[in-house]
Amino acid sequence: MILYNVTCNVEQDIAEEWLNWMLAEHIPEVMQTGCFNDYRVARILNNQEGDTGINYSIQYSAESLERYDFYRNEFAPALQKKTLERYGEKMLAFRTLLEVVK
Repeated sequence: MILYNVTCNVEQDIAEEWLNWMLAEHIPEVMQTGCFNDYRVARILNNQEGDTGINYSIQYSAESLERYDFYRNEFAPALQKKTLERYGEKMLAFRTLLEVVK
């Protein structure tokens, strides 16, 4: 199994609206691609020194690297662009790809 983790640092003044949008619109759009089986959203409690926003981890589970690659090539650019246009620099994201070993 592959975990696609998106870690987001969200400015506090938009955090509640951003989370509501993620849960109501963005995550359902990602899941509608059919590339992932499940997802999880978590708030990161141990922020790094100097972080001024709120950090979240969104983890999507894919059955295979091929399913993730299909998502990355066919859907991710448009979905990431939509997020950037909506939130600009008020939300920063970095992505990590993980392979579940147990």
